[in-house]
Amino acid sequence: MTIQNEATLTNNNAINDTDLNTKPTTHTEVDEQTAMCLKDRFRKFLPVVVDVETAGFNAQTDALLEIACIPVLLDEQGVFYPGEPLNAHIEPFEGANLEPSALAFTGIDPKNPMRKAIAEDEKTALRRIFKGLKEVRRAEDCRQCVLIGHNAHFDLAFLNAAVLRTNSKNHNPFHNFSVFDTVTLSALAFGQTVLARACKAAGIDFDGKDAHSALYDTQKTAELFCHILNSYPMLANAMHNETNVEESSEDDNK
Repeated sequence: MTIQNEATLTNNNAINDTDLNTKPTTHTEVDEQTAMCLKDRFRKFLPVVVDVETAGFNAQTDALLEIACIPVLLDEQGVFYPGEPLNAHIEPFEGANLEPSALAFTGIDPKNPMRKAIAEDEKTALRRIFKGLKEVRRAEDCRQCVLIGHNAHFDLAFLNAAVLRTNSKNHNPFHNFSVFDTVTLSALAFGQTVLARACKAAGIDFDGKDAHSALYDTQKTAELFCHILNSYPMLANAMHNETNVEESSEDDNK
């Protein structure tokens, strides 16, 4: 669930259309940072955008209804782009609270026959998604996934609670508490904290009618995260050689 930080959003300015099937553009000149592999960019963490739709705000008691995950990848030209999505509609766990106001907000009806026909139990859904993410992680030679979210700790709390309920700790590829939060990144880049407004500032199409679907919000958050990374160069002293730092420390102690 992408929590909005403002009560209403206006549509006074037209949103620029973007081709969702193309990778985000970046600087024309390829510098040193774009030549690195994904595993080197985030210290062997695989960034994965996650969004959940829930039946409330309490991760321990309220149902997890939808989850979507999109790994963020890096091409040979040093451009970040969204990978293939993994998502699931999830049956509420036994005894789960279904807050009417939350269901009205998301528009999800857990009893809808069409939804029930495709929904999976938590354990099946999580382990299927985790397996897919582990395959990407291994292909990129990364050691662990790190969750990217818009208000990321909300999504992580529900994910961690579901992992405990389903005894899936050994299957979980995500770091237990580290996150990349696009609210913070959007505030830095655009002075915006609402997902729709940040996408608008980035020139990314955002349809409010499709919002509050886990898959749609994950896709838009992934596009936004990639746009910010592709637009902002790293600082001059970033990605320093840790080996050299260690050697320098040893020399100082001699």
